[in-house]
Amino acid sequence: MELAVINHKGEDTGRKVNLSDDIFGIDPNDHAIYLDVKQYLANQRQGTHKSKERNEIAGSTKKIKKQKGTGSARAGSIKSPLFRGGGRVFGPQPRNYTFKLNKKLKQLARKSALSYKVKDNSLMVLENLSFEAPKTKSYLALMNGLSLADKKTLVVLPEENKNVYLSSRNLPKSKVVTVNDVNTYQVLNADHLVICEGSVSMLETILSK
Repeated sequence: MELAVINHKGEDTGRKVNLSDDIFGIDPNDHAIYLDVKQYLANQRQGTHKSKERNEIAGSTKKIKKQKGTGSARAGSIKSPLFRGGGRVFGPQPRNYTFKLNKKLKQLARKSALSYKVKDNSLMVLENLSFEAPKTKSYLALMNGLSLADKKTLVVLPEENKNVYLSSRNLPKSKVVTVNDVNTYQVLNADHLVICEGSVSMLETILSK
């Protein structure tokens, strides 16, 4: 499978890049995608939620009324979950939401996500990108040239480029990552995937291991 390499103005450079069918042309596995996205979102959770149980509430432990003869239910403590200000029954406690997935399954999920982008014609190959200084205006000019200014985009760089990253940071619909940080959730969450020319071979190497 071949795709044309475009320049920063969205024009065809005349060069083509060959995309591996083993990475960009497989039959997508939806369940692998589901598991990988579920793990990614779970890993974003801090798990610091906490509510107090009755033994953690500050209050008297004195029996608030006699056991019998009141005509209402017995009650032994003002800290009971039945009363306002009492402890909570089975409330949230701090926990770790992360879980393990096999490396092969995560690779399959990323391949499936990339293949979906190719099928939807939502993937483009851009000549290598670099800015002389961090300027949001320069990044916006790039997006306008690619006709993606109003789209949610993910740009994949072959290596870390601070100027490009800082230029895109203020734009809520734009995200820049290096080829080593590409994950299934970000690929599918973007309307368009823009891969720099130098990132293609690196991505294929990573996903073929």
